[in-house]
Amino acid sequence: MRSVFNLLPVIVGTLLLTSLAFTLIPREGFKALFGRHEILDVLLGAAMGSIAAGNPLAGYILGGELLAGGASLIAVTAMIVSWVTVGVVQLPAEALLLGRRFAMLRNLLSFLFAIAIAFLTVGTLRLMG
Repeated sequence: MRSVFNLLPVIVGTLLLTSLAFTLIPREGFKALFGRHEILDVLLGAAMGSIAAGNPLAGYILGGELLAGGASLIAVTAMIVSWVTVGVVQLPAEALLLGRRFAMLRNLLSFLFAIAIAFLTVGTLRLMG
């Protein structure tokens, strides 16, 4: 119960920011941003998630809203995975604590794995029907 109570400000903030983004950007904007080509979608989604690293629960909320707004599943999957695993914002602190080489390698591998996971997820769903 304590964890849910501690996450409440993050969830409310994410919902408010998502609502603001969806108010300022029409649904056609997300369709124009995503949906041109799977490779571009997955790279853009992974890049967005890497820069805007955050809480997994908030990523799921944002991902659901992006899907409802017309974003492709592959872009949203890459965004959610990189949102949780890649931390461009935290990179300086991570490099200071764990070493620059380790931090850079971990973030690069996490970015690449986010892309691979997105393709594997969407491919698996296509195979399953």
